[in-house]
Amino acid sequence: MASTAARCPPQFALPYLRFSVTVIALFLMARLGVGHPLAAAAALAGLAGMPYQRGQFWIRRFQRQAESICAALATLAAPMTALNFVSRALLMLQSVGWIAAHRFLFADLRFHLLGWPAFLTPDGRVAALRPSAPPA
Repeated sequence: MASTAARCPPQFALPYLRFSVTVIALFLMARLGVGHPLAAAAALAGLAGMPYQRGQFWIRRFQRQAESICAALATLAAPMTALNFVSRALLMLQSVGWIAAHRFLFADLRFHLLGWPAFLTPDGRVAALRPSAPPA
């Protein structure tokens, strides 16, 4: 039987993205949490030459997921007072820890931190995945 660790990505990896949870977290905290301009946020995340489109892609996808992230993380951290779901999600991710939160969110395929690629959820239908190995 395949172990859980064999089925999960490494703790620093976000499936279908080239950058680690830590890099994306640093960027989102600098841009959405602190309010740095996109180029400054990218530099703080160690991506000084990052294309504008990549930053906008991460921001838009995180904003769409913020309410769901808050709901899912409510089992790990008390919801915090914030002006909006984006701010609340950032605070909750900081309190739980970005990597720990990612591992929790991705366990049993609850959902992806930045949203699933369209090909995995065609037309908004829920996709059911079978185990990689039959139970022993």
